Amino acid sequence: MSVENQVDYEVGRDNVRVLGLDVHNPVFFVSGIVIVGFVIFTLMFQESSASFFGWLRPWLTSTFDWVFMIAGNIFVLFCLFLIVSPMGKIRLGGVDAKPDYSYTGWFAMLFAAGMGIGLMFFGVSEPISHFSSSFAESAGEAGSWAPLAGAAGDAEAARKLGMAATIFHWGLHPWAIYAIVALALAFFTYNRGLPLTIRSAFYPVLGERVWGPFGHLIDTLAVFATLFGLATSLGFGAEQAMAGLNHLFDIEVTDGAKVILILAITAVALLSVIAGLDAGVKRLSEINMVLAALLLLFVILVGPTVAILTGFFDNIFNYAVELPKLSNWIGRTDDNFFHGWTTFYWAWWMSWSPFVGMFIARVSRGRTVREFLICVLLIPSLVCVLWMTAFGGTAITQIVSDGYTAVAEADLPVQLFLMLEELPLAPITSFIGIMLVIVFFVTSSDSGSLVIDTITAGGKIDAPVAQRVFWAIFEGLVAITLLLGGGLGSLQAAAIATGFPFALVLVGMVGSTFIGLREERRALA
Repeated sequence: MSVENQVDYEVGRDNVRVLGLDVHNPVFFVSGIVIVGFVIFTLMFQESSASFFGWLRPWLTSTFDWVFMIAGNIFVLFCLFLIVSPMGKIRLGGVDAKPDYSYTGWFAMLFAAGMGIGLMFFGVSEPISHFSSSFAESAGEAGSWAPLAGAAGDAEAARKLGMAATIFHWGLHPWAIYAIVALALAFFTYNRGLPLTIRSAFYPVLGERVWGPFGHLIDTLAVFATLFGLATSLGFGAEQAMAGLNHLFDIEVTDGAKVILILAITAVALLSVIAGLDAGVKRLSEINMVLAALLLLFVILVGPTVAILTGFFDNIFNYAVELPKLSNWIGRTDDNFFHGWTTFYWAWWMSWSPFVGMFIARVSRGRTVREFLICVLLIPSLVCVLWMTAFGGTAITQIVSDGYTAVAEADLPVQLFLMLEELPLAPITSFIGIMLVIVFFVTSSDSGSLVIDTITAGGKIDAPVAQRVFWAIFEGLVAITLLLGGGLGSLQAAAIATGFPFALVLVGMVGSTFIGLREERRALA
């Protein structure tokens, strides 16, 4: 297989038409039936489901922590290797390909799809959680919530460690996971003429067998991982939006209110899905980018500006210093931090990677491998560092310098709004924060449904709108089902359960992508 001898494959050749739908058999039917069955069963047996998910998450994170950690490290090292290797010169789409989107539009879609809701939910809560546990706890069992056993009694050391641990979860590792999937899909789709679906990345290894049962299994796992990973994010978004509405307008937080909110936002997402990628997702992503940039700039200017700007560079340095220890899985004593935060995050990112990776691949034609990886890996990581430094650093300053302990003592979803309450124009900025969560919710839902539909349509990107509507509806239903069947704990357990098998798929994708890029490089030499 070479540049001159692309795979002769007709996208959608294994599809069947049923009731006006154009779907891949058996991926669509197996995925759809299992998801519908899951929703019905979980709603019928909510208590049993909650108990099961409550057991599942800690069992997976403690038993397979080494799998997630080794895989995450492999992805980072592989991306860095490609950036400096001659293979970085390969252009996605061929030597004459031109980018479909400007840098502004491209970055907006990368950021909105990749981490929007998560940054809003954890931007304040995670830094102060790690700071508080590091500062207050001592070594040993009592300090297992603190990263690397903490820095008891030393506020400055606790701040450095807390921010380093936060950036570890939002920096190179998650974006490397996304980059692996996105690069593999973009390369094998645009350079080899294969369908835009997960199985295509394994053609160098499986050959024509990729269109058989192995390929069906890979794509079906990708659908499950994407749907449950998205449901986790939508659950976080619903929790935070309701917390903000309660904080601003005293709207009671109930399960019924959360269900209504998810249904309303899903309805908006449906309109965006129907509008399509350019008219819907792209416009919403750009609106969100502007709102997020304005809120970030506001916090930097009216918050502890000097501390934020100097902290940005300090936090990068501290992250680099602590990275080897945080990336190690052997001999850890911080079990609650390691399993409750790191392992969960890695599983969540991996379960979300088919969605984000395929979405990034769809908008990245025309970029070189080096340009692609630098932009997907490094630039978003730096944006996450700045975001966490501004929001988390401001909250920590409020705690340490101003004695404002309410923000640290509150529930996670409301901590963002309590931090903003101590700054000028709090009602306005809090309302903007709610709108950001909602719009991030919409962009995640509509872009996610586009991705799942592409997988279940055998790689077609112009499948009937009714299919995208089906998946958008069921994303919302799965999020509702898991919230009612155990809350955020159930959502997190579902993400981990789908992230674990997909971690093995991603490791295989690394090897297959290397083979494909090496062959391409030799053909171009």
